[in-house]
Amino acid sequence: MNVARDMHVDLAADKDWWRGAVIYQIYPRSFQDSNGDGIGDLAGIVDRLPYVASLGVDAIWISPFFTSPMKDFGYDVSDYRDVDPMFGTLADFDRLIDTAHGLGLKVMIDLVLSHTSDQHPWFVESRSSRDNPKADWYVWADAKPDGTPPNNWLSIFGGPGWEWDAGRLQYYQHNFLTAQPDLNFHNPDVQDALLDVVRFWLERGVDGFRLDTINFYFCDKELRDNPALPPEERNDSIAPAVNPYNYQRHLYDKNRPENLDFLRRLRALMDEYPAIAAVGEVGDAQRGMEIMGEYTRGDDLMQMCYAFEFLAGDPLTADRVSEVLQHFATAAADGWACWAFSNHDVVRHASRWGLDDAAKRMFMSLLMTLRGSVCLYQGEELGLTEADVAFEDLQDPYGIQFWPEFKGRDGCRTPMVWTSEVPNGGFSDGKPWLPVSPQHLPVAVATQENNAFSMLAHYRRMISFRKSHPAITKGTMELNAPEGTVISFFRRDADETFFCAFNMGTEAQDIALPDGEWHMHDGLEFSARIKNDKIHIPAHQAFIAHKI
Repeated sequence: MNVARDMHVDLAADKDWWRGAVIYQIYPRSFQDSNGDGIGDLAGIVDRLPYVASLGVDAIWISPFFTSPMKDFGYDVSDYRDVDPMFGTLADFDRLIDTAHGLGLKVMIDLVLSHTSDQHPWFVESRSSRDNPKADWYVWADAKPDGTPPNNWLSIFGGPGWEWDAGRLQYYQHNFLTAQPDLNFHNPDVQDALLDVVRFWLERGVDGFRLDTINFYFCDKELRDNPALPPEERNDSIAPAVNPYNYQRHLYDKNRPENLDFLRRLRALMDEYPAIAAVGEVGDAQRGMEIMGEYTRGDDLMQMCYAFEFLAGDPLTADRVSEVLQHFATAAADGWACWAFSNHDVVRHASRWGLDDAAKRMFMSLLMTLRGSVCLYQGEELGLTEADVAFEDLQDPYGIQFWPEFKGRDGCRTPMVWTSEVPNGGFSDGKPWLPVSPQHLPVAVATQENNAFSMLAHYRRMISFRKSHPAITKGTMELNAPEGTVISFFRRDADETFFCAFNMGTEAQDIALPDGEWHMHDGLEFSARIKNDKIHIPAHQAFIAHKI
């Protein structure tokens, strides 16, 4: 391996680089097409990495690019150790690693370990008989005497969580599409095979992993029914409200305590390399925070996790932010969160919460001052809204299943806009796999690049501010009770104290100035001001000051 890919063996590497890091998520299909087929690829990512580095982020997270039949756009893996031809080759990936490291960017890849494609050789062999060497590598179960599935588990994508296989005369479990059978983590051979996959990518030079559906790895060995969930406890943070998946308390199809031992094995493997980090996606609508705490507690589990509290549809008010942060402090006091407002699975937060430009800036500033690490989703820095994708253009099976009440995830996955030129905004010379939104073109990168007052410039300023102050990246956090529509807190370390306040409402608010002498941080373009021992914060504005 060359020098750039050998950086992971540097014993002087910062093992805590991830703590407080800003991670930029790249959805490969929609970032940059390099060959005119309308689908983004690894070579396209390489071409755009200087732009990503210019944002000041610490790392990139690349959504799946592995070999796949693309029933769920790469989250159905048929070969964990290769690149799907539509995205390029392993040599392209090696070049991506080299280029990213040369620009000072860490590279995290999205590992989908809970399930595979039904075209993966493991599943092809497993379903061939009940006595082959991989017969027990997936979750198989006999039908009930009346032929119905073994229990009441449901799929996030709609319908039962079981699919009948006419060859084995058994059902197999699938938490997602029927083409995504769930692996049996109770089998140690399965665990070993997946850890070998992790080692393969570590040896290739990756700096870490985003772990898809980390709490789905194990199911209940006894296959017990999930209990019903009372209507008043249901929410749509994991599945849309029209999906009966929300009607169950998911005690047995995921969230199993056995997962902790596997995560310790995974962490031990990562710790063989000097500076590797993982962020786990915790998909649970009731116990997300508690599971985050369980999975990130101590130094032998995951470094960080994220739940869906800030990815849900509920309006993000001062009271709601306070509730989430207090809940995290209680449920995961020894853990580490990775906060995000948008990703490839949810409506972009600018549309989800109906934000104008001032609110977008305020929300981003809030995100950048929270204790924890941060994930940004491609295009968020441009202020992109959810694209309106016509039914005939839909690609997402989730949206097709529940249209029109739920339109799926295509609206947040449309191509990145690099220039304002029509028709494809600099994304591709061919017809894009999803249409480029006409509403996105006026805010393309090239349009904002040289505008000091653009959304893009604000993101760069706030990322730079965050990275310049250890009190913000790694310091403590002291949360104050909300004052009307204002959420505020102190961030501290041994050298600095910051007071951060955010008016999340549509009317100006005055709050008390904390004791001491304060200086507003220069260059952040906020209009809040100190007046007569009060802080006057206009609607959707922020106040950030350090103690003198």
